[in-house]
Amino acid sequence: MKTAITKEAISNIYRLGVKELWGLAREPLLLILIVYTFTVSIYVAATAMPDSLHNAAIAIVDEDNSALSARIVSSFYPPYFRTPEMISWGDANPGMDSGDYTFVLNIPPYFQRDVLAGRIPTVQLNVDATRMSQAFTGAGYIQQIVSSEINEFVQRHRSDASLPVDIALRMRFNQNLEQSWFGSVMEVINNITMLSIILTGAALIREREHGTIEHLLVMPVTPSEIMLGKVWSMGLVVLIATGMSLILVVKGMLHVPIEGSIALFMLAAAMHLCATTSMGIFLATLARSMPQFGMLLMLVLLPLQMLSGGATPRESMPWFIREVMLLAPTTHFVIIGQAILYRGAGFSVVWPQLVSLFAIAAVLFSASLTRFRKTISQMA
Repeated sequence: MKTAITKEAISNIYRLGVKELWGLAREPLLLILIVYTFTVSIYVAATAMPDSLHNAAIAIVDEDNSALSARIVSSFYPPYFRTPEMISWGDANPGMDSGDYTFVLNIPPYFQRDVLAGRIPTVQLNVDATRMSQAFTGAGYIQQIVSSEINEFVQRHRSDASLPVDIALRMRFNQNLEQSWFGSVMEVINNITMLSIILTGAALIREREHGTIEHLLVMPVTPSEIMLGKVWSMGLVVLIATGMSLILVVKGMLHVPIEGSIALFMLAAAMHLCATTSMGIFLATLARSMPQFGMLLMLVLLPLQMLSGGATPRESMPWFIREVMLLAPTTHFVIIGQAILYRGAGFSVVWPQLVSLFAIAAVLFSASLTRFRKTISQMA
């Protein structure tokens, strides 16, 4: 008798999940969101590089026309700066006002003569501070470049200071410190959390708005079967999109090397999805409409993504934040993802985080199921 009940429950869960998949297929906006999230969004996050100095527009006013000024001009080259544009002083302010230049360097007359005479000439650097992502970093780069070229010109040779200790730098995973490699993988991890919560929450709210939740109440199915049907179907969609994104976008288009096992990462992603899909259902039971669900999503999603260690290392956070965020599934998933995809870690390394992720998923599923049963009983 128990076998028959078990088979019937599995059949109900399967059919309810298939129903959710057909409902998702009839929502073109959600389908577009899924495709965009795991393709364009990842590519943009990997290639935009907002915090790096990349192809900064610089113009130089050379009023000295000396060997030293020519040397300074030739020291600015890609990928940090564009080829410097030589302009007159009268074109500096109009060019910066129109946004053509982020930096304008003015080398005064008799600059080389004053340097060789031991005087302290002044070089003016104008910075467009509205380009916040490049202004601070670029100003430091320019100051370092100009100072280095002046010192080497005065010494008549390029100095190579010998240090008492030789430091050999070896970068694991990202030898050239390519920001796109880090940004693409972390965007995949963040999008898994975001999309799983959105899809499950939207599925429940959509049924409430369309009135189909009342149809489920008169059917011979339990609340746990209804919830499990939403969890496995929406989780499967996100899991398939994640695998395709890692292979086609991260490895294919961006050429990011994946050190570890994709299968092990997908296992961790499946456990993480159990937690986040349950979270989506819990939020949907609190909200009465999609706008309310969107507001709740912002309050929950931003801390999960910003404080999980993906944007900022956990070691640099306050002690209280680090301890509290151990209760969030995203923290353990970020640790697992970085260990597997970056450092090639195996199961023997990440099993503590997998156990923590399983425990958090079980607690969230139980809490969501309790809340879901209460919501259904009120509707009945």
